Amino acid sequence: MKTLVLGAGLQGRAVIHDLARSPLISRITAVDLNVAGAREFIAQRNLTQVRLIEADALDPQVLAGLIQESEADVVVCMLPAHFSRRIALGCLEAGRSFVNTSYGHWVADLDAEARARGVIILPEMGFDPGIDLMVGRLAVSELDEVEGMFSYGAGMPEAAAANNALKYKITWTFDGVLQAYKRPAVLLKEGRRVDVPGLEIFKDENVHLIDVPGVGMLEAYPNGDAVKFMEIFGLGPSLKEMGRFAARWPGHSAFWRVMAEMGFLSEEPMTLEKGVQLNPHQFLVRHLTPRLQFADDERDLAVLRVQTWGRKNGRGLKVTYDLVDRRDLTTGLFAMNRTVGYTASIGAQLILEGAVTKTGVLSPVRDVPIPKILAELEQRGIVITRRVEKL
Repeated sequence: MKTLVLGAGLQGRAVIHDLARSPLISRITAVDLNVAGAREFIAQRNLTQVRLIEADALDPQVLAGLIQESEADVVVCMLPAHFSRRIALGCLEAGRSFVNTSYGHWVADLDAEARARGVIILPEMGFDPGIDLMVGRLAVSELDEVEGMFSYGAGMPEAAAANNALKYKITWTFDGVLQAYKRPAVLLKEGRRVDVPGLEIFKDENVHLIDVPGVGMLEAYPNGDAVKFMEIFGLGPSLKEMGRFAARWPGHSAFWRVMAEMGFLSEEPMTLEKGVQLNPHQFLVRHLTPRLQFADDERDLAVLRVQTWGRKNGRGLKVTYDLVDRRDLTTGLFAMNRTVGYTASIGAQLILEGAVTKTGVLSPVRDVPIPKILAELEQRGIVITRRVEKL
């Protein structure tokens, strides 16, 4: 069978690396506007079944040609989230299955057409969203009544590599990081909805600490709309607490609170000398990106925690799932590449082997074999632990 991977950056290379190890797949076509980095990665690992093409897959005619010429059974899209819909439409037109790692709202309205055409569209098959949603489904299913649900995700340097003033380095675009740093959040506290403005997520009252085994103390701050996940997980009136959080090494929130309050996350343009325009957000991206890179021998951490509590057989119970992954220095793939890219690859392989057959726009919460996917991740060294406590 054959696959087409759109986007051959860090995450895309993890997809390529994993697909190349599958006996199901005879050929992988990978496409990007610039394939130099991917070419070196593939050559170093002697991935002979991979063919690289330098092209603009966002052009509908180019995409149609790529799908036809590659004879792809599944298209894995690792391009930025806002391109998801465009690629999914091309896959629909060609009658090919589509997998990506972005939130499903980009493609949700394509469900009826996908079902009519017999096409599988599987978004949210990454780390967050992805593994967090699947683990969340398992955690919720362990309780008769869910009273609280917290989810945490973190991508950061391990302690030994947190050797700059920010104790932070990047494994994806810093522009994306800064966009997340000003995104409004929605929580449920004591049964009431709480809206947190984007520039207030780092305030002391919105930050708390968590202790992750094998990692240590991290600070967590609100990350996006948690309340919308009540319906996704089928949570009812017993729910009193709901939150989604990002986590970093302690001190991160205090620094970025000051930066937000002083306007450094603003995208309002400023006119400099000689008519040059720049905004503070752009300046930070340009200035800090080269200063926040990992050395070849440094590792990152991908941390995930999903925690639910409530009642089981009339008794109080708390269930905690933890994932901690580190960069593989042998392959060079970061933990964030592994957890995102390998999950997308597994999703594509499940479609190819017939383990996922339902058509339409699917969800990893309800439409994939979660235990099988977690077992596949464990075979790749991505291990999830479970802990149960009586309340």
